[in-house]
Amino acid sequence: MSDRKTTIAPSLNASPLLAVDMVIFSVIGGTLKVLLIRIGSGPYDGKWALPGGLVRMDESLDQAAERVLSEKAGVDDIYLEQLYTFGGVDRDIRGRSISVAYFALVNSDRCLPATIEYYSDIAWYDTARLPKTAFDHTKIVSAGIERLRSKLGYSNIAYGLLPKEFTLTELQTAYEIILGHELDKRNFRKKIQDIGLVKESGKVRKSGQSRPARLYSFTERKPRMVDVL
Repeated sequence: MSDRKTTIAPSLNASPLLAVDMVIFSVIGGTLKVLLIRIGSGPYDGKWALPGGLVRMDESLDQAAERVLSEKAGVDDIYLEQLYTFGGVDRDIRGRSISVAYFALVNSDRCLPATIEYYSDIAWYDTARLPKTAFDHTKIVSAGIERLRSKLGYSNIAYGLLPKEFTLTELQTAYEIILGHELDKRNFRKKIQDIGLVKESGKVRKSGQSRPARLYSFTERKPRMVDVL
């Protein structure tokens, strides 16, 4: 009788589920925040999570991301970019799943998130003080912050955070909030104008007794590579 151990091959039908999760950032009240929804039932009842869901057989990853974001967070027509793939074997206690995460920046003044009945709430959370999240979503948010800080330096993606017209102080403040440190005012303003990141709108904003501030707009409101920092 052979003493060899018998190896049982895994079933070819036992494939992991494929999901998408959205990390949506905004600057609100002087802090970097992320959009979360609270699960309303099941094993993760009461925990917060990123807007996400399973990919359907008849849609691409990008299509799934856009659909899930619209259905579960009420957010449409924003630029989404793939962040990373998360495939820890124990990331979901309900079974094996793999998530392709996306991230984006939005101006909260133009974003009125609303969720579906399955979720009990939806809210913006300070990225430095996240609630206890389901799955591995705290890890996904951390990866999103790291990518965001890095990408600010070599792209124009900050346009997603700001309204059509803004002051240079508002632009610099957004950068400082995300990066977590102050920037030299003179050097920052000289650099963004030298590289053509923004242009004057010809308008000013008056605030009380303060000197009117010039308003600017981005020269291009679509992603492009540019040496900002």
